[in-house]
Amino acid sequence: MILMVNSVKKILISIHNNSIIFSYKTSNSSISNDLINTNIISNNELIFSDIYINENAKILSSFIKELSLQYKVNKVIVSKMDLAPLVLKLLKKATEITEVEIKEEETLTFAVCELLIELNHIKTLICYNLQPFMIELLDKNGITCTSRCEILYLSNFMEKNNLLRYSNIYYKTNIRITFPLSLEDLKDFEDFLKINKYLKVIHVNSLINKELENLVDILIKHNRYNLKIVIHENLTDEKQAEYLRSKNKIYKKKYKIYLSLEYSKEYLDKNIFRQALTNTLKVCGLIVSSLVILVVTYIGVSNYVSLKQVNAIQKDLAEVIEITDPTEIIEAKNEENLQNAEEEETPIEDIKLITNSDLASLLTVNEDVVGELVVNNTNINYPVVQGSDNDYYLDHNINKEKNANGWIFLDYRNDAMNLDKNNIIYGHNMYYSGIMFGTLYKTANSSWYTNPKNQIITYNTLYEDMQFQIFSIYRVPDTNDYLKVFFEDDNDFLEFIDMITERSIYNFNVPVNADDKIITLSTCSNNGTKRLVIHAVLINE
Repeated sequence: MILMVNSVKKILISIHNNSIIFSYKTSNSSISNDLINTNIISNNELIFSDIYINENAKILSSFIKELSLQYKVNKVIVSKMDLAPLVLKLLKKATEITEVEIKEEETLTFAVCELLIELNHIKTLICYNLQPFMIELLDKNGITCTSRCEILYLSNFMEKNNLLRYSNIYYKTNIRITFPLSLEDLKDFEDFLKINKYLKVIHVNSLINKELENLVDILIKHNRYNLKIVIHENLTDEKQAEYLRSKNKIYKKKYKIYLSLEYSKEYLDKNIFRQALTNTLKVCGLIVSSLVILVVTYIGVSNYVSLKQVNAIQKDLAEVIEITDPTEIIEAKNEENLQNAEEEETPIEDIKLITNSDLASLLTVNEDVVGELVVNNTNINYPVVQGSDNDYYLDHNINKEKNANGWIFLDYRNDAMNLDKNNIIYGHNMYYSGIMFGTLYKTANSSWYTNPKNQIITYNTLYEDMQFQIFSIYRVPDTNDYLKVFFEDDNDFLEFIDMITERSIYNFNVPVNADDKIITLSTCSNNGTKRLVIHAVLINE
């Protein structure tokens, strides 16, 4: 029986890319009233009336289960919010389906929220927007949520911590607070605590007694314990220091809230310098000897502080990876990439999905994270970031803090998703501390580059794990001729390969073809007058 009545709603059920899609059919299409006579097997779509679905929900529920099994489907996409209740009723038997996405830019209704909770097999929800209490309710029932709607914030707290989406708020592990807090900051901070479930560290800009006590009171009010509050201030007042010690003792014992004081690098350097000078003068009594010891001490301490800072950052990053469930982040980022591709009319084959869960977790620390670099038998094992220019990460670390060590970063011209012909990674040569590219000099030693194990460089991105075979190592006077990213044609690229291969201090006998892609590591050498450069070709993708 075929219905041709336009007053009823026509619902199209189709299958695409391992998803069952439910949408309203607006064109004049017939509505099948006989499940047996459908052509689902031949063209992957069916059209039913809403009346028929309501009257035959049990039959269609079994049918959806069979579809999910036959086509190995684990996701359902619903075009409209008002269609969601009807669709969710059909998923009761389809236990293979674990993910639901609602495309319409509408706030999730409580009715839909309740229906989702009733479906024990649904683990992931993607929608435009939903209320904070719904996130908590769904989370308690084992459903993780991703919202596509950005939050319009007014407070400095929300802006400084880049809390643009509810899912960002929910999974944030580190936040920054500037004292004194305005009324808007206090309100948004309390709202943040109501939503967030993973907060571990709070960074505050200074020690203001009443503000600190108020902050702790708010944490206690919201039952937030086992936290660390890091106070960034160059504290010299002994009364304040004693106040901090006493408060830390109380908070640690009662609430497992730990207070920590962190001095700025500049302050530490300055005071260590003065103390070293005083001690040297007392011991030696000679100005020349004192100056020599002072310089050595300053350099040693400065590099020790730098090493400790980077090690602390690496430890924090490892903790973030350990405690973060990146599922929500991966799905939100993939959705964002697909939307951007659609807006920019980028071919779908050029869009890759995030597969590296560790790097995805680090997006909660810095959304500029694009990869990780490992060079064997050196200290180089760092996440890689990418700025909007090649200047920012020369003096900022991965936490976007001002720091002379900078961080390891990808050239801003390179495509972080799809490799270019030449993908360039920079880092400071912190020789004495050995951080960043401070141990890259080892690659120019014959005992290093003749070892086959050392000739493989690992560079993983959010989207794929890769290894590169070194084919050229050299030092060159300060120039930018090896920093070419784009090439006119294959001949241009091969001429470039010939140039950089001829410079190599060793013949690696590694061929590079016109369709290959390479990675370039660049750092300063010989007090900045030269550059130490490594080129390696992609050997697996």
